[in-house]
Amino acid sequence: MKFSSKIEKCSLSPMRKFVPFADEAESRGIHIYHLNIGQPDIATPPIYFDTLRKFSLPVLAYAPSNGLPEMLDAVRKYYAGFGVSLERGDILIGNGGSEALQMLLACILDEGDEIVIPEPFYPNYQTMTLLTGAHIRPISTCPEEGYRYAIRERVEACINERTRAIMITNPGNPTGAVLTPDELKLMLDIAREHGLFIICDEVYREFTYQGEPLLSALQYEGYEENVVVIDSVSKRFSACGARIGMLISRNKDLMAHALKWCQTRLSSTMADQLASATLYEVGPEYFDALRAEYRKRKDRMVRKLQQIPGVICDDPKGAFYVMAALPVEDAEDFQRWMLTEFNDQGETVMFACGAPFYATPGKGRNEVRMAYVLEAEQLDRAMDILAIALEKYQNR
Repeated sequence: MKFSSKIEKCSLSPMRKFVPFADEAESRGIHIYHLNIGQPDIATPPIYFDTLRKFSLPVLAYAPSNGLPEMLDAVRKYYAGFGVSLERGDILIGNGGSEALQMLLACILDEGDEIVIPEPFYPNYQTMTLLTGAHIRPISTCPEEGYRYAIRERVEACINERTRAIMITNPGNPTGAVLTPDELKLMLDIAREHGLFIICDEVYREFTYQGEPLLSALQYEGYEENVVVIDSVSKRFSACGARIGMLISRNKDLMAHALKWCQTRLSSTMADQLASATLYEVGPEYFDALRAEYRKRKDRMVRKLQQIPGVICDDPKGAFYVMAALPVEDAEDFQRWMLTEFNDQGETVMFACGAPFYATPGKGRNEVRMAYVLEAEQLDRAMDILAIALEKYQNR
């Protein structure tokens, strides 16, 4: 049987690739500290479940393809809170931020087109791009520079006649890098000057640790035709399983085309949209507590990592991930060994291997991304296990 050449170019998600090895290890009684996936352990606000328990209709019908009015208005009210005025038509509700991004890329990319993205990047960007027939042109960054990429010469060197968009994640996944207001404006300027879309994945907006609120690309005036924002309830409200995300843009032509995708897949779930809409009633104290908890976890993980000989990592400024270079040649081999041959007192660690976060062949082979989504004491233990594993792996 023949398969699509596009799907054959795609790889398994590095966050989930080693799940079969983890399942086998757990069947042997090994406890695994799962740092491989950005699944927060913070409790979802109770109002979400309260709304679901009260949900009752005689018929569970399709929701509108573009999203329930209640969900659209909740998003509008959220953005109005920091000065962004949106119409309902500027928002399309998707099955998570992932589907929102898929529908966007399907609207703007053709076979042979290119999209400029700083690397390392969220690996599913690669799969989504390849499935359109396009490919990623990476902007190289490095931990020694704090993964900075908003440098005009560096960005413009990646733009050519096949470029259709620039995509950034702010705050960054996996790096935790956060653009300054001037850096974000520079990226917007470059996109406008070259007639490109600039796609801003802002799903980690509340998770910044420098004391200043993060500006959204939607807050800048004069870029309405260029700016597209991907957003979601998943990380913000610890509601990954709700699968409710948003595609947001004031570009009317783009949104009209994206509605075709929405209608083709019919709709996002009605119950989850109604429950997700109530999440936006959560007050600022929720996010204050969230930031304080993640800052504590970040500081503990980074401090422990920097004490391990040979490990290189930057202090993230946002999101809830650490990208680290390990003193190994191949992080995938090391991960496989940790799950199949190693344990310390019946415990081991699972992370996401770094190579799939890069488009440049050969880069990231000794790097890993770890999510600090466990309690601080568990992160301490996980980092101690990692240190023991590295020493034993090197001395095999």
